[in-house]
Amino acid sequence: MPAAAPKQTPTPAPKPPPTQSTAQRPVPLDLPYQPVAKHPLPAGRPREWYVTHNRRLKAMRLAIALLDSGVYLPQQARDARIRSTAATIGVHPPSATTCRMVRVLMRDPR
Repeated sequence: MPAAAPKQTPTPAPKPPPTQSTAQRPVPLDLPYQPVAKHPLPAGRPREWYVTHNRRLKAMRLAIALLDSGVYLPQQARDARIRSTAATIGVHPPSATTCRMVRVLMRDPR
């Protein structure tokens, strides 16, 4: 009876080197090179519509800047961090309502 050949186990593929986490090193913000062209808002709406519209635009800008700087979870975006990001990107400090809106925009709906 012939001897059984020893089974060879396949060698695992080499692992890629680990990447550096953004939580351990600061990520520079990629500031816009030129401002976005502004268009006039539609006339004839109630004042509250304009206030809400501008608040949403500001919250969107702040949420994008926070994501670019490595803040991915709403729990990481405290009011102080949102306000310091606003100073970094050159917008007026947001109100508590706008800060809350930034966190809502950062929430993952899945």
